[in-house]
Amino acid sequence: MSRTAVIGAGPCGLAQLHAFEQARLDGVDVGEVVCFEKQSDWGGLWNYTWRTGLDSHGDPVHGSMYRYLWSNGPKECLEFSDYPFDEHFGGPIPSFPPREVLYDYIVGRAKKSNVRQFIEFDTAVRQVSFDDATQTFTLAIESWTSGESSFRTETFDYVIVATGHFSVPNVPEYPGFESFPGRILHSHDFRDAVEFAGRDLLILGSSYSAEDIALQSLKYGAASVTIAYRNAPMGFGWPDGIAEVPALQHLDGRTAHFADGSVRDVDAIILCTGYQHHFPFIDPALRLTTTNNLYPGGLYKGVVWTANPKLMYLGMQDQYYTFSMFDAQAFVARDVVLGRLPLPGNDTMAADVAAWLGRYAEVASVMEQIDFQTDYVRDLMTLTDYPAFDLDMVRQHFVTWEHDKDDSITGYRDKSFASPCTGTVGPAPHTTWWDELDDSLARFLKR
Repeated sequence: MSRTAVIGAGPCGLAQLHAFEQARLDGVDVGEVVCFEKQSDWGGLWNYTWRTGLDSHGDPVHGSMYRYLWSNGPKECLEFSDYPFDEHFGGPIPSFPPREVLYDYIVGRAKKSNVRQFIEFDTAVRQVSFDDATQTFTLAIESWTSGESSFRTETFDYVIVATGHFSVPNVPEYPGFESFPGRILHSHDFRDAVEFAGRDLLILGSSYSAEDIALQSLKYGAASVTIAYRNAPMGFGWPDGIAEVPALQHLDGRTAHFADGSVRDVDAIILCTGYQHHFPFIDPALRLTTTNNLYPGGLYKGVVWTANPKLMYLGMQDQYYTFSMFDAQAFVARDVVLGRLPLPGNDTMAADVAAWLGRYAEVASVMEQIDFQTDYVRDLMTLTDYPAFDLDMVRQHFVTWEHDKDDSITGYRDKSFASPCTGTVGPAPHTTWWDELDDSLARFLKR
């Protein structure tokens, strides 16, 4: 009987356990599957914690989630094809839910699949190594399930890394940081926009975190928000109180100096400067090393580690698609383990990766990025029995969503989209996003 280790019980890890359980329900012998989760509950980044810095076991806090976070894309673009939102909530809900609603949805399917029984919580994988002679992995494991730290090793035939890559911050430094009199933090440690009410805030970055934290901060009372970009501005029609300026050059006390010669006095600085793919627990020969992009090299079908196909990675791509892509990847990983998806030789796998990387090198615009990842998900879905959904509809939703953001950066979350699984159109929210200060599940679902 084969043994498979899944590292992480966030959306990717839960997708993997779900995939194995679907095969088990079909009468397939999937062997022994064990999932290790260092947090005390499932959900990964969606498992909100107030903690920053170190967790209760002395490890760096995994979570980057903050209060008042709402989906920044239509929920219809991430819907599980075998567990639609209508099923979970008993009817249609608006297209842009807050964190608590999405968390409830993620764990709802996990509960239905009864996969919690396969997860060891408060358990961290400290090392993953491979023995060529036995063709097995050895995992060094630290557990706190007894209330005290204990160590052990276990042997597995396959390892699936589902830890995500939005938990280890990339932290640059600028001249004057050391003497800045206010607070400097990475978005990983941002927890509550109310903290910055009445303050002048500087945000470094020009991607989704910078966009959302700027809006959240102004919405909850920041006096002003200045966004400094390195390459190009996001260029949205920002509400009064948010402005974009060229790159930060240095700080003189609390005065920030920018590349266009302008200056602003600021009280706090938030670094929305991205994350690192960081896997110190994996031996270097097995370790994925990549920047954040739509097709990391070395992964056949974006999943299988070509240097050792018994090792797989889920969710390592930069993402337009999320939950549905993780599902499709998890079904591929499952079928590799089960032998239902025979892998070609190393040269063929390498050629396939090279072909995708060659195509990716030609991608320039946002629309081309959406099309690239759409085709990637389409390719995954041809390989397994993951239930089909209307992928072309999702692609069009992404295009519409991008235009909606250009039309109104504060109003795009009030739009409605159709489900690619059921066709149901999300109703309009009872309160516009800009005016809604309560992000609780109960408030959102109020009819």
